Amino acid sequence: MASRLVYNQRTELTKAPETGLLGGIMPIGPMNQVVILTGYLDPRETFIAIPNQDVVYGLGWLSLAKEPVVIQVPDFGDRFWTFPVYDARTTEVSELGLQYGTKPGFYMVVGPDWKGATPAGIAGVVRSTTEFAVAMPRIFMDDTPEDHAAIQPALSQIQYYPLSQFDGKMKTKDWSKLPHFPMPKETTRPEYSTKQPPWVDPAVFFDQLPAVMKQVPPMPGEEALYKWIGSVLDAAAKDPEVMNTLRETAFAADKELVAPMMQWRYDGQPAGNGWTVAYNNGAFGTDYIHRMGAVKAYPYSNKANETIYFQAANDSQLQPLVGKSSYEVTFPKGQIPPAKGFWSLTVYNPEHFF
Repeated sequence: MASRLVYNQRTELTKAPETGLLGGIMPIGPMNQVVILTGYLDPRETFIAIPNQDVVYGLGWLSLAKEPVVIQVPDFGDRFWTFPVYDARTTEVSELGLQYGTKPGFYMVVGPDWKGATPAGIAGVVRSTTEFAVAMPRIFMDDTPEDHAAIQPALSQIQYYPLSQFDGKMKTKDWSKLPHFPMPKETTRPEYSTKQPPWVDPAVFFDQLPAVMKQVPPMPGEEALYKWIGSVLDAAAKDPEVMNTLRETAFAADKELVAPMMQWRYDGQPAGNGWTVAYNNGAFGTDYIHRMGAVKAYPYSNKANETIYFQAANDSQLQPLVGKSSYEVTFPKGQIPPAKGFWSLTVYNPEHFF
């Protein structure tokens, strides 16, 4: 499920001939490039769930089969920033950010089979477990005109490009001049104004699964599982009745297993007073159910040593939060969340958007 969703998002969001904004909102561009916003995310965005409104986002899709990709890291001073890179399973494979003491410079993302030399001038290497990956930079910005202006020089130096274009010089781009591309016709339907597109279609899930599995090799210990799934897919390719059974199963799973995972109460463990918290975001391992739910409900979450997410759909009396009521979030004296970067509170609709 996770790899299928990432694969489909990559297919749709890399169709543009150049970097730009889909509908003037969503970063989009060719493979091995990144698109950086110049301010907060537009609240109309409904492509990738659970954004926050405290950082400037970037987004890029990486293909590492032919060559590595270089990441330019500017000097952000003491500003909070993190440059997570996720493999095709949405496992965070990088450690780039303020919390890691990352120095400004050039870093390189390589595929699982890369055996080449690291060029002079490259400060560090990130190894992805899959040949395609997702990059989603996040840089904190105060909600003031002064900080909006102050952050722009650093944003202009955030660049991703193939290693063959690396010359040791910091490249720049004025992200305020991105072209706008029209929204795909299917995403302009009224129902997609409040929820994300159906990235995974159960009707063709098992038809498309073999192609995805070829690009997402098994993790250690999953070899037998892959072989077993492959045998089922081989049988389905030969017998229409088997394929029909798989499609029926996919529709049932989408309704009975995937859809309920949008409920916050299934996200991690109870944390008290109606809140829940998950500590394995971005590092799911073999927690397949959580990974499947997370990739739909809150994809591309950072590892717990970078960010912690607490969620609540109920109040302290375990009653559902409703719009007609007013609520107060309180902290005991001296017990404000101990964040070294920032902490904030965001309200989402049932589809996990602003």
